Amino acid sequence: MSSEETTVLVGTTKGVFLISGGAERSGWTVSGPFCGGWPINHVTGDPDTGTLWAGGGSDWFGAGVWRSEDGGSSWEVARLTRGQMDEWAANDADFAKMIGWVDEELPFGDEFSQIWSLGLAHGTVYAGTKPASLLASDDGGRSWTRVQGLTDHPSSDSWNPGAAGLVLHTIVADPTNADKLWVGISAAGVFATEDGGATWERRNRLSNAESCGTHSHPAAPRDGDVGHCVHNMMRAPGDSDLIYQQNHHGVWRSADGGRSWDDITAGLPSTFGFPIRVHPRDPQTVWTLPLNGDTAGRYPPDAAAAVWRSRDGGQTWQDLRAGLPQTSCFFTVLRQAMAGDGRDPAGVYFGTNSGSVFASLDEGDSWEEIARHLPTVLAVEVLDRRGA
Repeated sequence: MSSEETTVLVGTTKGVFLISGGAERSGWTVSGPFCGGWPINHVTGDPDTGTLWAGGGSDWFGAGVWRSEDGGSSWEVARLTRGQMDEWAANDADFAKMIGWVDEELPFGDEFSQIWSLGLAHGTVYAGTKPASLLASDDGGRSWTRVQGLTDHPSSDSWNPGAAGLVLHTIVADPTNADKLWVGISAAGVFATEDGGATWERRNRLSNAESCGTHSHPAAPRDGDVGHCVHNMMRAPGDSDLIYQQNHHGVWRSADGGRSWDDITAGLPSTFGFPIRVHPRDPQTVWTLPLNGDTAGRYPPDAAAAVWRSRDGGQTWQDLRAGLPQTSCFFTVLRQAMAGDGRDPAGVYFGTNSGSVFASLDEGDSWEEIARHLPTVLAVEVLDRRGA
């Protein structure tokens, strides 16, 4: 007899928190903060081993990936770049002693300041950085190398930063093919490899480029492209390369692995939002959380929170509000702050910049707040582990 244990992994501006709901997804308990109070942009885990990884950093700490092999009880960091604290400690012995600083040569010097995303695929752990590059680890996150093929892409000198900087924020794997990988870079767009990272193709083309109108927003579709400011994307389950994307200017669907994109925003209250989530078994069910606009405050339209769900691949949308605040709601849900479990019915979870985490155990029909008063939530993921 076995049962699944569900843990919500939360990255915040003050470290990692773990919200445990057990086999029944109830009686949620919060533990943390972990990872030395670092800002953590993304957390992920291996459902087979229970190993957790947390990526983050800052100008002060430098960049690094934390690892826990005991379910979050203890953590070890692989520091990758230097931060301001290294400069201070190198010149102040008392400060160095106070923080337990060790002078060490870090593998990437000062080349980037943060880890922004993590992904686990076919035994390899991937990490996206700020400024944008892709790293890979074949030893569980202890050591890292750069995926040079992406760095050397012919378009790299033209990549422009979004408001948060030039960040590689989304890593999407093909569960059956280790050579296929997609990444999202703001604001350079979607890139895909089918040869294990040796070469990459930029995939931002509109399926209806000839009918694309003129848009005033700089992040909107133009010149045959969907708009390079991709916010988040996720591959649907199944054999096809069906991918959904929340862009700075709409929600989009690609049936061919990103080679062409269709606009499925019609029916949503806004073109602007950050996260996207796809059902673990139904490729036509997708959730998103629209905000009122990038220059209008970035909170739910009419200050009333709603997750919007489509059951038909984006042809129609339904707003889901039960249990969510419907007055004076001004929170933001960031690009990596929505996740889901693999249970039946599927659970959906999101975190807010006001420190709350909400959960739906009925695929969005109703919601409950399972944590509050956390630091600003930057990322939410879910680890389902099957135990005896």
